[in-house]
Amino acid sequence: MTTSHDDPTQVVKALVAAFNGDDLAAIEGLYEPDSVLIPRAGMEPVSGPDRMAGFARLRELGLPMKAEVRHSYIVDGIALLVVDWSIQGTAPDGREMNLSGTGTDVFRRGADGTWRYLIDNPDGGA
Repeated sequence: MTTSHDDPTQVVKALVAAFNGDDLAAIEGLYEPDSVLIPRAGMEPVSGPDRMAGFARLRELGLPMKAEVRHSYIVDGIALLVVDWSIQGTAPDGREMNLSGTGTDVFRRGADGTWRYLIDNPDGGA
């Protein structure tokens, strides 16, 4: 999967496609090397392998992700997106799952024109 996108909203779509396709390597490619993920409101940010471990745990649920960009603001190669997301359905163990939130995500456009996550805060609306 390519990570070169004309605008950061395409990165959100690529993340959903990679998540639903169980492609953790593609997800990793959507993040700046020094980027952070805030797993839940009030938690310390994680990066690198810890960030990817969080995605792997969510993938173990075997449920699809949906995401819709509500707002997108871009200034000088930095973007702030407000994103409504959800992961819903019946997990392999029979539990009904209803995970959702409104994220605030920061993206940076690289010298190559590629937008990548810099800060991923899925509960940023909390």
